Amino acid sequence: MRTDPSPILRRALFATIAVAALGACTLNNQKPTDEGIGFRSQRFDDIAAMREYRSCVDDAAELDRQAYATRATAKYLASARLLESCEAKLGAGAATLPPEERMHAYGLAVQNYIKGGDIDKARETLNRFETAFAGQDLYYSDGSSFTDTMGALLGRYDGKDFGQFSTLNVSADLKAEMRRVSYWAQN
Repeated sequence: MRTDPSPILRRALFATIAVAALGACTLNNQKPTDEGIGFRSQRFDDIAAMREYRSCVDDAAELDRQAYATRATAKYLASARLLESCEAKLGAGAATLPPEERMHAYGLAVQNYIKGGDIDKARETLNRFETAFAGQDLYYSDGSSFTDTMGALLGRYDGKDFGQFSTLNVSADLKAEMRRVSYWAQN
């Protein structure tokens, strides 16, 4: 009597496939965490902080436009103060904003303090800018450096040294004016 090997082969093949399929399965015995919810909550908070910051900066920019239109120094100062408060309110959310965006706001605050006549506060704000964005700078449309230009306007550089003015990345008009002031201060 001859037995048909096909049922035995079928059982063996089925057993092999079942063992392989069960071996491929992994059991996840870990409890689900609420890490996803925490991440989403943090992301929501970051987005809300960015929106609040941008809204605040937009309000300060509007004050700047009004100050320019009316030549009101008080509005320049109000704009600069508002920009500083925007930065202060941002807190830990600062990491989520592009650095250039914050740099522009700082830069506008420095310029508006100068236009408003509060030179001490402009120096203080420029120092904070340089601390917050060490090694970084903004550039005007003519290619001149924001930090060099503000430093020159705020008296960081000795006016007696004409060579130093030539090494600064400031506009040609500002260099000429600095040299003119230096000349008339000496003569």
